[in-house]
Amino acid sequence: MRPFVYQRAADVPSAVMACTGQAMYLGGGTNLVDLMRLGVAAPEVLVDVTRVPFDTIEETPGGGLLIGAGLRNSDLAAHPLVLRNYPMLAQAVVAGGSGQIRNMATVAGNLLQRTRCSYFQDITKPCNKRVPGSGCPAREGDHRNLAILGHSEACVATHPSDMAVPLAALGAVVHVEGRGGPREIPMPGFHRLPGDEPDRDTVLEPGDLVTAVELPALPFAARSRYRKVRDRASFAFAVVSVAVALDMADGVVRDCRIALGGVAHAPWRAERAEAALRGAPATAGEFARAAEAELAQASPLPRNAFKVPLARNVLVRTLLDLMIHDNGEAS
Repeated sequence: MRPFVYQRAADVPSAVMACTGQAMYLGGGTNLVDLMRLGVAAPEVLVDVTRVPFDTIEETPGGGLLIGAGLRNSDLAAHPLVLRNYPMLAQAVVAGGSGQIRNMATVAGNLLQRTRCSYFQDITKPCNKRVPGSGCPAREGDHRNLAILGHSEACVATHPSDMAVPLAALGAVVHVEGRGGPREIPMPGFHRLPGDEPDRDTVLEPGDLVTAVELPALPFAARSRYRKVRDRASFAFAVVSVAVALDMADGVVRDCRIALGGVAHAPWRAERAEAALRGAPATAGEFARAAEAELAQASPLPRNAFKVPLARNVLVRTLLDLMIHDNGEAS
């Protein structure tokens, strides 16, 4: 690990002012410190924002939630309003790491974590995300767990966050403070697809500090679910994951929110599947057709083509589970 200067910020303005040049923000450090040890990240300055007061959850006037960026993941997953109104978010956070990791990791850090592609993490290998223009050996090499949607010739990496998947499904808004003042960035839209600039994970500008994530009021999100398929039972990143909120009445889908994880460079909002389901009968056949409509745009590589039927089956199973749960409560 290279030497660096450590600074502690007392508030948002001082943090933004300090984060210039090769500086980076430090929250929980559960991803950043690992990358520094690997030599992938080498900031000259670490700006500690753990004392900046944005670690609470507040109800918004419109009935949603404003989640502080510095809130620990364990506190987010256990919060009564999250458990009651957005259960798929709580489930995703619990699925995202061990209890020790959740006690350290923050909301903003979870959103901003870097890919776990093995070529990105190995500085002896070329990687366009780490060194633009050096190449993407994953396309011909080990890509089993990499992207099937939205990838490019430059990069097939996937975004590793579990938490970001339900946030994308819910249409969360990320609050940011930067040198030009505050602004709000919607999800999807916060994370980028790789294109020819895979080194840019998000639309953030240098010095931008995430201060909060806002969840919209969405009453039917109280009936939602997050399902994660992984290679082992714990402490593993998603091969495929899905976040679903389903609104039904008289056997018909009135509305839904769907996002997929483990399949793209960003959490993937399944807008085609949502459009196919609205107004359709809530049946296994319609669920399968909606999933196929979304995954028709998939472009898998030879060793991750299994993700296409896997994603379809996981989405259909999750929709069926929510439908059965809804029917059971109605009866």
